[in-house]
Amino acid sequence: MHPPPVVLWRLVHPERGRARAVVLPGAPLTTLTFFVDDVLDHAENYREETVALFRAEAVKRSLLTDGWQDPEP
Repeated sequence: MHPPPVVLWRLVHPERGRARAVVLPGAPLTTLTFFVDDVLDHAENYREETVALFRAEAVKRSLLTDGWQDPEP
């Protein structure tokens, strides 16, 4: 049995809504998904979970430079 999906981060944008990254650990592939306003934007498969986590952080950094923000706690 595989571990459950994990939300890696959530972001908000005043004009574009909400976004989140979710990783689905698995073997042989780990799936990284991105949702915008609760709709799947895209999914990517990786052989190594660490590569998926690195990719998720790269996307987050890109979105933050594009005006997205961490939501208020």
